[in-house]
Amino acid sequence: MMREKELIMPEHDEEEIEIDLLEVLSALKKRLIWILLAAVLGGGISGAFSCYVLTPQYTSTAMVYMLSKETTLTSLADLQIGSQLTQDYQVIVTSRPVLDDVIGRLGLDMNYKDLRKKLTIENPSNTRILSISAEDPSPEMAKRIVDTVAETSSDYIGDIMEMVPPKLIESGEVPIEKSSPSNVKNALIGALIGAVLVCAIVAMEAVFNDTVKNEEDVARHLGLTVLASVPEREGEIPEDKEAMAKNLRSRDTKKKDGRGRSRKKKRRDRG
Repeated sequence: MMREKELIMPEHDEEEIEIDLLEVLSALKKRLIWILLAAVLGGGISGAFSCYVLTPQYTSTAMVYMLSKETTLTSLADLQIGSQLTQDYQVIVTSRPVLDDVIGRLGLDMNYKDLRKKLTIENPSNTRILSISAEDPSPEMAKRIVDTVAETSSDYIGDIMEMVPPKLIESGEVPIEKSSPSNVKNALIGALIGAVLVCAIVAMEAVFNDTVKNEEDVARHLGLTVLASVPEREGEIPEDKEAMAKNLRSRDTKKKDGRGRSRKKKRRDRG
């Protein structure tokens, strides 16, 4: 008998987990309209915040080519040395002396750390090209910053490395479209967050709801066996049941009162 119980228990646990999942899915299905409304509301709020509150940023990009006097294009070793030097140049471009010089030339009201946050330096693989990008709320200022950084860093690299200054391949241009924030992306994120929050609340409500709703709940929560159940009639509302119960109680009360009065009458007649 003990072995049979041990074999039955895992099946019962698996069935219980399955019923819980079905209850959660059923609760989510019932609250589908609320989930959709939360997604629309979250997306609208996030999109409006991104569009009207966040400051749009514009990005301008310039490109410079690194090639020293001693470096030629005749061997693979020369190319590898040039690529390694490009990584050094990438650090020099965002160094404090270069950025302080840029701030002085443009008269910017910021320190070199703030300017460094506006810059993005990239080195495409297997090349000696540096891509310098500057981000600013003003499209014109973004172009001025990136052009000045490219020129200043080129002169600085030529002096400190004692080599031919890097050549400017492409100067920055005034951006027409903003680079950030993305209103569509932020709206989708807000919609997802709103839908997930409502789903989490509904799922928790379904999991922690211990209300007895059917025979399976009676057996699971109370450990009792249901012998019989009275089905609901078509079109019957729970409120109708309550009204019927009240009527039955009032009838029983009237009958008891009537019986009590008749007994008192009989006693008086006898007396």
